[in-house]
Amino acid sequence: MIENDATQRAVNRYSLTGEVFYNIREKILSGEYKPNEELKENTLATSLGVSRTPVREALRQLEFEGLVKIIPNKGAFVLGISLKDIRDIYEMRSLLEGLCARKACEHATKELLDKLDENIDLSEFYCNKGDFEKVVSLDNEFHHLLYEASDSKLLKSHLTDFHHYLERIRKTTLTEKSRAFTSMVEHRAIIDAIKKGDANEAEKLANTHIINAMQNIKDHGLWS
Repeated sequence: MIENDATQRAVNRYSLTGEVFYNIREKILSGEYKPNEELKENTLATSLGVSRTPVREALRQLEFEGLVKIIPNKGAFVLGISLKDIRDIYEMRSLLEGLCARKACEHATKELLDKLDENIDLSEFYCNKGDFEKVVSLDNEFHHLLYEASDSKLLKSHLTDFHHYLERIRKTTLTEKSRAFTSMVEHRAIIDAIKKGDANEAEKLANTHIINAMQNIKDHGLWS
């Protein structure tokens, strides 16, 4: 998987090409478009109500991002996210989220720390209620707040994309009660370390949190 900061610069979410890009990418990541499925320009243009030009440009950007393969004289085909991609993303996330937590020790505002505390309290509430759809949503929010707390645009950009790539697979594991509670406990420990200003501990805990999430994916039999 190619890191896609250049893609983000090249495709503005609010441009027509950007809208097409994010629409197709979402359908690839959600599994609506399957690996090896052909993405026909005419069909996409008709379904999205646009000309073929923004579709063609979006497909080129998706190829740069590693989600699509364009074969000359044949067409564009979905690559999607492979198991190797998932492993690579988790390994990179573990390092980058550790760095994110370290930076948060220096840059996190009281407002963000209060939001993180509230997020964890709500996660505990919905875990106890068994509302794991809400737990997944709160887990997403926790990580995005942590990225904000790092005060690093580059970390936020890369981690947000990595997080989005894994969203479908994460939903599978976070709807399991034991992992949902464990994840919440790990979140609280990370925030406690950040509040203490213990950068080494915060980095270690955030790194371990992602490694544990990766191990949980393995335990679900998605790779050996």
